[in-house]
Amino acid sequence: MRRFWFKRRRYGWGWYPVTWQGWLAVAVYVVVVGMLAAWESRWALVGIALATGLLLVMTGLKGPRPRWRWGPRSEDNPEEDY
Repeated sequence: MRRFWFKRRRYGWGWYPVTWQGWLAVAVYVVVVGMLAAWESRWALVGIALATGLLLVMTGLKGPRPRWRWGPRSEDNPEEDY
């Protein structure tokens, strides 16, 4: 069975980190974006876009397929949905 690092959000679209690996990925992303934002260069925006793309790819690989949700439903899978 596949263990997800991220689960689907209960409201809206996207993921929520649920394991230490998922939280570490988000923390590294925040640190990298913070460092790039402090770097006053036009290339900083390119780096932020690349870091965001990498995080989205990682959540797609280590989480369930995203879908729009508006609250808990009876057919929710506890392994995939937060």
